[in-house]
Amino acid sequence: MEDIAQAKWYVAHTYSGYENKVKQNIEKVVENRRLQDMIQEVRIPLETVEEADAPAEEEGGRKRKKEDNKLFPSYVLIKMVMTDDTWYIVRNTRGVTGFVGPGSKPVPLTDKEVAALGVDFKKVSEASVGFEVGDTITVTSGPFNGWLGEVQSINIDDQTAVIAVSMFGREAEATISISQIKKLED
Repeated sequence: MEDIAQAKWYVAHTYSGYENKVKQNIEKVVENRRLQDMIQEVRIPLETVEEADAPAEEEGGRKRKKEDNKLFPSYVLIKMVMTDDTWYIVRNTRGVTGFVGPGSKPVPLTDKEVAALGVDFKKVSEASVGFEVGDTITVTSGPFNGWLGEVQSINIDDQTAVIAVSMFGREAEATISISQIKKLED
């Protein structure tokens, strides 16, 4: 067995929009196979961006809105002990296209690179979501941009919500990133 102190940060490249799903799938495999010593952390670096919304006429001013954006879209950071088994687990996770490094050889981030990132590994809290199950929402980006739907469920860990949308005259469910959803004001 490898020395646990050898765990280093590696960067996995994912399909666009698959970061949360990749994180969830790796964590599930780690839990099922009891590999917490080998794959210690999976993180998606986020940054908080404060934006001013369009003027709110009834309130007489602009609303300020805070939003967590992915710092490195299509990338997931993984703290792990690199072995053939851990490489295989991550590399064959659905949505992962490979590791950052030449060819098929992953290159760990140096301590200096990790420190230089200054990454704030935040998690979205339930309070910051801004909507709840049963709320009518509008999709603000992605393939369903502009569509209205109803929130069916919220997964804080995965940072996604399942919404019901009317598609071609039928009710359909779609899983969408929390950052792409905004509560429809009454």
